[in-house]
Amino acid sequence: CGGSASGKTTVATRIIEALDVPWVVLLSMDSFYKVLDEGQQALAARSDYNFDHPDAFDFELLVSVLRKLKKGKSVKVPVYDFTTHSRRREWKTVYGANVIVFEGILAFANKELLKLLDMKVFVDTDSDIRLVRRLQRDIMERGRDIVGVIKQYNKFVKPAFEQYIEPTVQVADIVVPRGGENFVALDLIVQHVHSQLEKVRGGLTCCCQPLASAHQGQPLPKTLSVLESTPQVRGMHTIIR
Repeated sequence: CGGSASGKTTVATRIIEALDVPWVVLLSMDSFYKVLDEGQQALAARSDYNFDHPDAFDFELLVSVLRKLKKGKSVKVPVYDFTTHSRRREWKTVYGANVIVFEGILAFANKELLKLLDMKVFVDTDSDIRLVRRLQRDIMERGRDIVGVIKQYNKFVKPAFEQYIEPTVQVADIVVPRGGENFVALDLIVQHVHSQLEKVRGGLTCCCQPLASAHQGQPLPKTLSVLESTPQVRGMHTIIR
């Protein structure tokens, strides 16, 4: 979680890169903006629609998707077009994973959503830096004009941050100042995720512990072959999962 242009996606991407484990999914809250009617489309075109209010998001769909992903199921996720302020016809298929990284400005604003998050990270970036980044992104990537971007920021983005986003820092387990440049904080997050994965793996193998302990200190039987962890073997594991 964090304000608009705080560096949430950068933090999420760097965590995924540092984790270096198979089966990691990045889920963005931006995919779950509600479908706008004609009147709302007209407001959005004039920079008069509030995309930073909780009502702008389809939390029901988001919670449903995240629950299924946590159960290892495949789901369809909408693709949002920021240029036209609409969902594209083609939805993308996302599969359950060992680690799900979810990011969004209002990631901590919904009680049902909050229950699904195992580790809550708040990205805290100076407001001036966030404004500059937003200007660059909206003008260069989304084709907006500078007057509209500043108008939207002052009318919706800044008030929404102060009312809905900034207060949720209280529920965060970790606060990351300076976003993606804070490598110490990112390293701590990665270490924690690795430790949780080890616990899960330990839980999955606990049924074999009596068998394993019975043969401690003894040579492995000749009938046992240990396969090297090659891409092909990992592919077989994926199919089995």
